[in-house]
Amino acid sequence: MPTNVSPGAAPRAPKPLYLNFGFQVLAAMVIGLLLGFIARNLGTDAAGGANWLTVTLSTIGSSFVSLLRALVPVLVFTAIVASIANLRELNNAAKLVAQTLLWFAITALIAVAIGIALGLIIQPGVHTAVTEAAARAPSSTGSWLDFLKGLIPSNFIGLQASTRVTDGGATTSLNFNVLQILIVSIVVGIAALRVGPAADTFLAFNRSFLKIIHKILWWVIRLTPIGTIGLLGNAVAVYGWDALAQLGWYAAAIYIGLALVLFVVYPALLQANGLNPIRYFQSAWPAIQLAFVSRSSIGTLPVTERITEKSLGVPREYASFAVPLGATTKMDGCAAIYPAISAIFVAQFFGISLGIEHYLLIVFVSVIGSAATAGLTGATVMLTLTLSTLGLPLEGVGLLLAIDPILDMGRTAVNVAGQALVPTIVAKREGILDQATYDRGESVDNLDIEADAVPAQ
Repeated sequence: MPTNVSPGAAPRAPKPLYLNFGFQVLAAMVIGLLLGFIARNLGTDAAGGANWLTVTLSTIGSSFVSLLRALVPVLVFTAIVASIANLRELNNAAKLVAQTLLWFAITALIAVAIGIALGLIIQPGVHTAVTEAAARAPSSTGSWLDFLKGLIPSNFIGLQASTRVTDGGATTSLNFNVLQILIVSIVVGIAALRVGPAADTFLAFNRSFLKIIHKILWWVIRLTPIGTIGLLGNAVAVYGWDALAQLGWYAAAIYIGLALVLFVVYPALLQANGLNPIRYFQSAWPAIQLAFVSRSSIGTLPVTERITEKSLGVPREYASFAVPLGATTKMDGCAAIYPAISAIFVAQFFGISLGIEHYLLIVFVSVIGSAATAGLTGATVMLTLTLSTLGLPLEGVGLLLAIDPILDMGRTAVNVAGQALVPTIVAKREGILDQATYDRGESVDNLDIEADAVPAQ
């Protein structure tokens, strides 16, 4: 695979394999699996709780995810504002926005159709070893009313405080609503454009702040191999093969659907638009791989945006808009394949018949309601939104949570692949794609491009 060479610079010597980011992540996955099996075989500690190795793996994995989550609010805000400002440099901005949203819907429609078909063919709710005793209502649910209310920011920065009272006292935690941050960011970005020259100082500050946030995020991304060991090791230690075996047909249906979208639908769409699928995967693989282990579309955002621009040849002005938007709303894995198969699983498990109107509702929720997932790890909100829309028992969610982290890895990888795919297809159709860059099929190693994470604007 070719290496990136700056114009006029001498070619760099290939890095040793152990310094390659992709190799480091793959090695970390193997180590995580081994440590996870060891931790599971160690059993519990003297008090009946998790053993020291499981606790260590859990701490490492959760700390890595926490670092990513800590950067999400400011990253989303600055990225969206900067991307909207960049749209003024495009002559056909309105058409590009419309085409982007259209292709978001087209790919989601294809994905949900595959999910429904697999649910009906494999019938995972019939072929399951899990018992009804495992069913329990989720602690949080999604509804259309909550979704619509969630569009209205409760405060300017989209932060929410919650206090929990226990015997030991009260603890207060802060959470953020990415959808509200997205709305605030879009409004601020549009307002800045309408203000004109008076907003230039603000937009310049925003661009500089975005560069700083990207720099910090690259430091966090350097920790991905360590985080991978913790995340994958803890998943194996906690869930093992027992839960997976009970839901084997369900997990198989999910991953078959994800594989069909990633390796059949996406290549077919690329081929239909005159693009080489192999070149796409050569370029996009670093982002797909990072999404798999981090389980966060937003955490992967800088890598996705970078490969979309530098490796796939999408113009910066357009990529900086489409990719951040996709990271918060484009979820073929979490919002299409997953809720479709899961809803059918729950209906089959509880013996509830679904009619054509129910399947149409699944399609509607998947295509329209995907913003509810908001680019974070997990898709419980989207699943409960689908189940409540169909009138299916929310207790069915409890059946599926046992293996959710394992499924979420594949879901997020497909999400991110779609977030890079759509801008590439739209740019090709609109005649603004740098075909020469795309055809080179260069893979950008995100450890090599840290210093140039955000191009000068």
